[in-house]
Amino acid sequence: MIHVSRRSALVLAGTLGSLLAAAPPAAAQQQAPPAAAEQQTAPPTAQQPAPLPPGSPLIGRPDTAAAQKLAPIAPPPIPAAADKLPLDKLKAPKGFTIDVYASGIDNARTLRLGDKGTVFVSSRLKDKIHAIVDKGGTREVKVVASGLHRPNGIVLHKGTLYIAELSQISKIDNVEDKLDNPPKPTVIFIDLPKDEAHGWKFLTVGPDEKLYFQVGAPCNICMPSERHAKIYRLNLDGSGLEVVASGIRQIVGMDWHPVLKQLYFTENQRDWLSEDIPEDKLNRVTQPGKDNFGFPYCQRCSGRTRLPWACASTPGVCSRPPTATRSSSRAMGLGTAAPRSGVMLSW
Repeated sequence: MIHVSRRSALVLAGTLGSLLAAAPPAAAQQQAPPAAAEQQTAPPTAQQPAPLPPGSPLIGRPDTAAAQKLAPIAPPPIPAAADKLPLDKLKAPKGFTIDVYASGIDNARTLRLGDKGTVFVSSRLKDKIHAIVDKGGTREVKVVASGLHRPNGIVLHKGTLYIAELSQISKIDNVEDKLDNPPKPTVIFIDLPKDEAHGWKFLTVGPDEKLYFQVGAPCNICMPSERHAKIYRLNLDGSGLEVVASGIRQIVGMDWHPVLKQLYFTENQRDWLSEDIPEDKLNRVTQPGKDNFGFPYCQRCSGRTRLPWACASTPGVCSRPPTATRSSSRAMGLGTAAPRSGVMLSW
């Protein structure tokens, strides 16, 4: 965890058989016909690779020599020590500085700040939600919840911590008053797909007092089901599920514009096509329930690629061009620069 300060802001640091052949008896070998003998001495065929696990980022990788050399970089097995973080290589905007706020939290993913100053930290791969409590400059890390599955999405609203796991959403009321003995989260919604691929979620509360989250496409590139590739919203008690937007591959950060009150989100596009296209996007929802952002029919690319965004003949597809695009180095976060500033930051 890294602390970026002019006044106070936070940035993450941390950290993602063989073939058996039984030899026939000797007598059988002696009586084998010539064809069988030739078959026994034939060179072994190449072993087929084991199937990839559900959700693997290698699914869809082309079977070419160049593509076989490419693979995601595995995360460190343990959190990096504070003195091993390369702070000197990080660049901050003018007027900001970067220093370590807390360390030792494995696979830290989403940060949320409580009303009483507690920093809550989620994880995409691990099973815990952590809380960082600042007591006069001494920071203590506590476990708020454990035994969770893909608890990537968290949000705080009026003292309640909401947690989005792979297939359910839960909450802990008055969480900052219970950090020393937190209760088990109360599940408020369970009817979500269980696909590992793009199943981890981001979570936010809108100006309408509803929970917003996404169900990503369960694939690299495919025709998603009616339940996938959409943004949804719920009442705070888990009732009233509604579709907000569709045609979304996977979201990696969302937040609300403080002035326009519109939902902005980053979207990661398909893998294994090239190093430059399709570009990742920064989108905004302007027509809740109607907006379609194109997946899997079309995309928005820069002028240098000469690919149009409205490339589908299906009515209603690609109803919303993106707010911004960038090359395929992943857009990984989104937030507001300051309350009421009207400035959105993506990184």
